[in-house]
Order: sequence, then structure tokens, then C-alpha cells
Amino acid sequence: MQGAQTVRSFRALLANTLVANVTTSYLWFALTFWAYLETRSVLATSIVGGTYMLLVAIFGMLFGTLADRHRKKAVMAASSVVTLVSYALAGVLYLSFPKQRLVDWNGWVFWAFALVILVGGVVESLRNIALATCVTLLVPSDDRAKANGLVGTVQGISFMVTSVFSGLSVGQLGMGWTTAIAIGLTALSLAHLLTVRVPEATPQFAEGEKPGIYDVKGAISAIVTVPGLVALIFFAVFNNLLGGAYMSLMDPYGLNLFSVEAWGFVLGLTSIGFIVGGAFVAKYGLGPKPLRTLLSVNVGVALLGMGFVIRESAWLFAIGIFIFMCLMPIAEAAEQTLLQRVVPFEKQGRVFGFSQSVESAASPISAFLIGPLTQFVLIPYMASSEGRSTFGWLLGTGETRGLALGLVFAGFLLLITAVIAFVSPPYRQLTAAYDAAVAADAESDR
Repeated sequence: MQGAQTVRSFRALLANTLVANVTTSYLWFALTFWAYLETRSVLATSIVGGTYMLLVAIFGMLFGTLADRHRKKAVMAASSVVTLVSYALAGVLYLSFPKQRLVDWNGWVFWAFALVILVGGVVESLRNIALATCVTLLVPSDDRAKANGLVGTVQGISFMVTSVFSGLSVGQLGMGWTTAIAIGLTALSLAHLLTVRVPEATPQFAEGEKPGIYDVKGAISAIVTVPGLVALIFFAVFNNLLGGAYMSLMDPYGLNLFSVEAWGFVLGLTSIGFIVGGAFVAKYGLGPKPLRTLLSVNVGVALLGMGFVIRESAWLFAIGIFIFMCLMPIAEAAEQTLLQRVVPFEKQGRVFGFSQSVESAASPISAFLIGPLTQFVLIPYMASSEGRSTFGWLLGTGETRGLALGLVFAGFLLLITAVIAFVSPPYRQLTAAYDAAVAADAESDR
């Protein structure tokens, strides 16, 4: 099945996913900007971000099972339909209530409006799980690392575009027109997807082996058979635990240094790093040891996380974000490439979904904790004379020093974890399993 036609199909799906990801990221960024600007509450944005990750965690396993049970194009189309309906409901809510009720984060209207937008974005992750399995379905094994690099490039382009336009859209058009634009783009991507031809058969299962609706058992059985894979997933869980802190604090930090329009431009320009990192992988691959690449990137991210907020500098923060963006698609491509090699295709959806669920479950925990902790403890502490005298030598002075303290602490924990992972037995076991899978693929291609 793998040939010129299948590669063309993959590229068409990738282009379609670009439009879909642009749309969901556009509205998601806009919601985050809008929520903070209207409420001026780190707690509100933490709850919004944490709720998103919580929903991803709850539905990730379901999405992975659906990707294994059904044709990938049908799964992607269903995802777009649900997203379109969710965004339409958000538009109805926006038009049905006055602004003072929409921006009152103590009322149900604000949270209902945020929730339907979040649902539309979460369901879009079903498409991304299906796309990850399509790399295995449509791309020859030796080219998958580069294909995953292209996926990272697409994510970078969507992030760049939406970062700029979300800030401009909220600042100049308002949340109502922003929602309307998202509805139109979602409908456009769905219409295009229906025209894409994907050469795939209906998944077939032996009697008694068809996965259930929420097949945790099947995912776990596929994971435990690969030595070291359980440890990798737990490492990713801890990473996401720390990632929740970044998710909660980055936008408030940036919006204290820039206007919403300028912050959108900063995110847009620095997200060129996503394209740089993804393009690097697409051209050069990941090397023979993707797990080593993954852990090396995490060490770099940890050092970066401790460095780019040590002074309240807009330039320092922007440069740090750019380097961060360069590293992220490399790490993502390394993890995807490894899983695509060591996990059988018919179970990849469930493994990707399980991984997404357990990894994402960590982010809401830290997001829900770090928001109140920063709002009520770290920010007041760093504004006090005791806080300035204790950490002033490290973090300098400024209004964002409480946010900076949280980010530095998260980076330090990530560094310790990555170093431990490098010297652990599961690292050697999983590397050996990957090498064995590469050798087996080479033998079958002869």
C-alpha cells in the first residue's frame, strides 16, 4: 500500500490538519487571552487551561480506541463535525448574553462559553491521534522520522499564524467575530477533508479481539510488551506535570510584559522556532537513537526554563520562547517515531490515546495547583521584602518575579528528572527494543 499515492494522501491529510489546527489553536489562544484580559485573574486562566488538559486526559483513551476501530478518514471527519457544532454553540452563547455576564468568571455563562470552545478543541485531538497512525499507514518506515518532522512543521505554522491573529483578533475584532471566523474555518476544513482519498481498508479483528469503546486493557497489553516503554510514559507524565506550570504561567507572564496584540506577535514570531525544529527533523531525521534525542531535548528545555525568566526582560523572554519552540517538535517527533517502530500498527491508536490520557492528566493537576499557589503565595511573597531579599540575587526585581519563581522551580525539577532517566535501566531497554524493531523492518524489506 505504501507508495507514491499513499504519500500524496498523507500530504493532503497533513495540509487539511494544518487548517484544522490553525482554527482550534486560533480560538484556544483567543479564549486564553480574552479570559485573562477580562478577568485579570491567573486563577481563571489556570482553570481554563487545566480544564482543557483534563478533558484531553479523559477522552484520550476513547479517541485512541476509535482510531483503531474505524477508518482514519472517517475518524477525522467525525472530529471536525463535533468541533463545528461546539463552535456554533459558542457563537449562540456569545450572541445570547450581554458582555457583563460573559466576562463574569463567577457566573455560569462565562464557564459555559469557555467549555464549549474547549470541547471543540479537545475533540480535534482525535484527528491528531489518527494522523499519527496515518504516518505508519501511509509512509515507508525509513521515512517516518522525517514525516513526523513535517507534522511538527505544520504545528509550528499553525502556532505562528494563530498566535499573531488571535492577539489581533481579540484586540481589534473582539471575541464574537473571533468565534465566527473559527466556525467558518472549521466548516472549510471539513469540506476539504471529504475530498481527500485515503487508501485504507476497514480494520479487521479476530473474534474476541475487537477493542471496546474504552480499551485500556488493550493499550496496556501493547505497552508492557515493549521493555522500557512504561518508564517512558511515566517520564512523559512527569514532564506534563511540569508542563502544566508552564501552561498556567506563560501567558500571564507575557501579558505583563506586552500588550495583547504585541504578545500575539511575539508568540507568532517566536513560533517560527516550531517550523525550524520541524524542518530540521524533516530534512535530517532524528539520528539512530530517538530516545537519546528525546532526553537530550528535555535537558535543554529544563536549562532554558530556568534561564529565560531570571530577569524581567521582554527580549530575554522572547529569545527563550524561540529556542523552546525549536526544541518542542524535535522531542515530539522523537517520541512519535519511537512508538511507531515498537508498537504494532493495529494497536497504535490505543497506545497514542493512552499515552495522551495519562500524560495530559498530569497537566491539570499542576495547573489547578500552580494557579492558586502563584496568585496567593508566590506573587505576594516576591512582592514582599522577605521574598526580594531571599531570591532577588537570582531573579532580580519586577512585577513578574512571582511568576518567574514558579517557572524556575519547574525547570529545576525537569532537569533532575531527565538526568535520572538518562542513567536508568529502562533507557537502555527501550533503546535496545527500538534497535531490534529497526533490524526486523530492514529484514522484512529485503
